[in-house]
Amino acid sequence: MKITIVYDNEVLKEGLKADWGFSCLVEVEGGPRILFDTGASGSILLHNLEKLNIDPATIQEIFISHAHWDHTGGLVDLLQRNKGIKVYVPGSFAEPVGAREVVSIKEPLQIHENIFSTGELKGIEQSLVVKAKEGLVLINGCSHPGLRAILHAASRFGKVSALIGGLHGFTELDLLEDLKLICPCHCTRLKSEIKRSYPKKCLDCGAGKVVEL
Repeated sequence: MKITIVYDNEVLKEGLKADWGFSCLVEVEGGPRILFDTGASGSILLHNLEKLNIDPATIQEIFISHAHWDHTGGLVDLLQRNKGIKVYVPGSFAEPVGAREVVSIKEPLQIHENIFSTGELKGIEQSLVVKAKEGLVLINGCSHPGLRAILHAASRFGKVSALIGGLHGFTELDLLEDLKLICPCHCTRLKSEIKRSYPKKCLDCGAGKVVEL
């Protein structure tokens, strides 16, 4: 599988724009192209997609982690460019206008073969779980329900081996010990501490970063 960071507070590829928010493209062999979250700005999202040679028309599904503006700001603009996209939203999220099909998720759900939602946790946020060769890859928006609760929810699908996305105010660094890869993005406050604790498996995050698993 391949994950391309499209939108982040930092940039790792020349020509892309940084902004407060998060989005990544998830590509799984045999599965649809899924855009996880849409950042804060539609214009920046579309700009970065263009620079990364990702045609919005080729995105088949959108997975929204939670309703905060820095994860949903590009949704309307993207739907205007691709009216055929199917959108997965957490149960508390209002149905987006312009989507071909909207799936509201409250409980854990298998979306496709080897692709799952944790379900909406603590009434605010869902995470995406993908079964890869060496274990589960967990993709988070901001981890508002707490990483411990998210890892527990994801574990129903197998053993989590990689974590990518925002970790907000997460401080329980021991929870990362058994993971093989960590890529803290966006709102993670303790990026430097995580990297010092796990230098061999912690990756820098930023728009343009590509992670292949």
